[in-house]
Amino acid sequence: MNKSVLIALTLTACTAVSPVSIAGTVPSLTQAIKMSSFNLSSQKWQNRLLLVFAPSVDNYSYQQQMQLFNQHQNGFTDRNLVLVQVLATDKSYANGQLIDESSAANLRNRFGVDKENFRVILVGKDGGVKRQDTTPVRATAIFEQIDAMPMRQQEMRSSR
Repeated sequence: MNKSVLIALTLTACTAVSPVSIAGTVPSLTQAIKMSSFNLSSQKWQNRLLLVFAPSVDNYSYQQQMQLFNQHQNGFTDRNLVLVQVLATDKSYANGQLIDESSAANLRNRFGVDKENFRVILVGKDGGVKRQDTTPVRATAIFEQIDAMPMRQQEMRSSR
């Protein structure tokens, strides 16, 4: 096998299994990672979704939002909350996994968010929109809202 191909495969494998921070600091080998489609219906009754729409990673509101989420990875995991970053001019991600442009476009259409707008949308396990913000929001505010939901109350009782 060609040495450069072997190196590329090794790097791709390492990149695919390495943890990715919530802020989306993704290794520079993103073009080598296979993009996947993201389907809302596959998440229904499995996960809550926190969709962050922004024009680009350079958007000030987006940067603020990612900083607000960065210290709360455990809170996301505890609440079955999938972070989906939908960016108009940059790569989009669902829990650090690269998603294809058509999936990102479908999400924009489904929630009516223009490419130049910033929006944070919380989607419950039932698929319904539970919250929408047009400015960055604290992770703790989202967690408090989720924790007050009947389904989450039931989850917390059954995990004791």
